[in-house]
Amino acid sequence: MQTITFNTGNVSTYTFADDVTLTASADNITTPDFIIGDMNSGNATIHTGVTVPDGWQGGKHTFDGTSWAAVSGWVDPVTAQIAELQAQIDSLGG
Repeated sequence: MQTITFNTGNVSTYTFADDVTLTASADNITTPDFIIGDMNSGNATIHTGVTVPDGWQGGKHTFDGTSWAAVSGWVDPVTAQIAELQAQIDSLGG
C-alpha cells in the first residue's frame, strides 16, 4: 500500500494500492481518478510499501515513514455528524 501524509504532523490522509501511480508536483498530487489540490511535493510525502493499520481512515493516524500512531482526539466524522444532528433535534424539542 501507499499513503500520503502531510509533512507537518505526518497525518495520513489517503491510501492507495501499490500499483496506483501517484505524481507529486509543486502544485498538487495527481492520481488516476482525481487531483489532490491541497497536497503537493512541498507539503506532503508519498510513502510506498506500507502496511496500513486496521481501521484506517483519513486523518485518524499519523505515519512518520516507519511507525503508525493514532491521532489524539480524533473523532469519527460520522459520529460527529450524528451528534450534531441529535443536538439540532434536541433544540427543536424533539
